[in-house]
Amino acid sequence: MTLILGIDPGSRITGYGVVRDTGRGCEYIASGCIRTGEGALPERLQKVYRGVCEVIQTYKPTTMGIEQVFMARNADSALKLGQARGAAIVAGVEQGLEVAEYTATQVKQALVGSGRADKEQVQLMVMHMLKLVQKPQIDASDALAIAICHAHHRQSLIPHGLSGAKQRAGRLRL
Repeated sequence: MTLILGIDPGSRITGYGVVRDTGRGCEYIASGCIRTGEGALPERLQKVYRGVCEVIQTYKPTTMGIEQVFMARNADSALKLGQARGAAIVAGVEQGLEVAEYTATQVKQALVGSGRADKEQVQLMVMHMLKLVQKPQIDASDALAIAICHAHHRQSLIPHGLSGAKQRAGRLRL
């Protein structure tokens, strides 16, 4: 059984979710948000980095899934999001985790069956799949969705002997 950390990066709120992949589904372990406040960007990035490190040290996942940056209407927001994502990736790699990246469309497709699903549909599916009785906060729910997506992708690669494969530009690299 593998513990998987999902990260929904943000420069103000970074969601995290930890699930156990049982091979027959996922079990909820923990979720929450790393809040960085209103400070300068370098200090907020440090909080993201330290927060992700703390989550990793607390729950001891072995692998991590993180959402890729999408190009937003505001280029400045996309850059800040990318920097927060980088801080989270470095935290994972420094703690020895393998890191996989997924687009928002891949995550929605894996959970809902449609890459155009809205956040509420994803949140409801997360609740259903993990047997949660309360809605997790939206950022935490997105992170749990990323962790579940990562579990699904890992399971689809194992029968083909590709569980250690790397994905680049939509292609698997061994």
